[in-house]
Amino acid sequence: MNLKNKLAIFDLDGTLFDTKDVNYNAYQNAIKMTGIGTIIDYNDFCNLYNGKNYRDFLPKIIPNISEEQMKNIHNLKKDIYINYLDKAKKNNLLFAIIQEMKKSFFISIVTNASKKNVDDILEKFCVKDLFDLLITQEDIENPKPSAEGFLKVMDYFNISKENTIIFEDSEIGIQAAVKSGADYIKVYGYN
Repeated sequence: MNLKNKLAIFDLDGTLFDTKDVNYNAYQNAIKMTGIGTIIDYNDFCNLYNGKNYRDFLPKIIPNISEEQMKNIHNLKKDIYINYLDKAKKNNLLFAIIQEMKKSFFISIVTNASKKNVDDILEKFCVKDLFDLLITQEDIENPKPSAEGFLKVMDYFNISKENTIIFEDSEIGIQAAVKSGADYIKVYGYN
């Protein structure tokens, strides 16, 4: 019988891992593979687009992009993401905290990233078994800043917002955490 009655939810990009260089290179090369000549400014990507849903930022980078082109770029990005994982940096301190929390907390990830990319990075760093539940972009209708993903995890484990803590780095993630009603901790230095 499991006696855990607390929940810790972690964002992936910018919280558990610094993946801005992984995502930047994967998106830039996916765009190049489609034959679109657009070059993403690295600083703009890091400051404005990283961690956001591709439907939100690709139209800002590529004016008049069609839905089909966006999906094509995103699918290519998911496929080549694994090729850039050597550029990811693991938040070792946060993973040490997770190891301790696991004794009395359910541990989950809620991310706007794709299931394939989440599986790729967790397997690359051999940490997938630390998590009791993964909620990715495919599991929700409304990405962050919606609280849907957080609420889905709380419901899954039947844990109240009062017994939940969320670890986030981005403004849209913090907005979602606030909407969920749970306490949150803002993580710095990995985005």
